[in-house]
Amino acid sequence: MSLYTAVKKVADQNHKSIYQIEHDLQLSNGMISKWNKSMPRADALQDVADYLGVTTQYLFSLARKEK
Repeated sequence: MSLYTAVKKVADQNHKSIYQIEHDLQLSNGMISKWNKSMPRADALQDVADYLGVTTQYLFSLARKEK
């Protein structure tokens, strides 16, 4: 699973869309979807994790779990 997929899974559990997260955190449109292919900036990932109420470590472990 990619980091994007991990974020999407947690977002769905919190009834949030990727668009809503990007909008609320003032991230550029489509930034999170790029995490499907590349690593995010640490500050952006931390902001998303905080927004979703999880740790960055949890997102990484979730992404690694279902490869």
